[in-house]
Amino acid sequence: MPQRLSIGATVFLVLTVLLGLYFAFAAVQGPSGILRRIQIESETAELAEARDALRAEVTRMQNLTRRLSDDYLDLDLLDERAREVLGVLRADEIILR
Repeated sequence: MPQRLSIGATVFLVLTVLLGLYFAFAAVQGPSGILRRIQIESETAELAEARDALRAEVTRMQNLTRRLSDDYLDLDLLDERAREVLGVLRADEIILR
């Protein structure tokens, strides 16, 4: 005849299994779980890409600013910006659109 578990042992076993399931669920779905970590890593990668793009834009703008500064004047860039902003052309130029 198989031996049956007592009520106390059965309750303990059920509680242990339920706690184990709860902690397994929390480890996957919880605020510090695996899925949240994957989401945070993905957001971190996206933000790093955005940061790098902004750094490149800042570097480009710093270069343009330096090239138009009083200490270093790039005449070609100045001519290009004047043409673009003011719509200026020379008498011997033809515009193609």
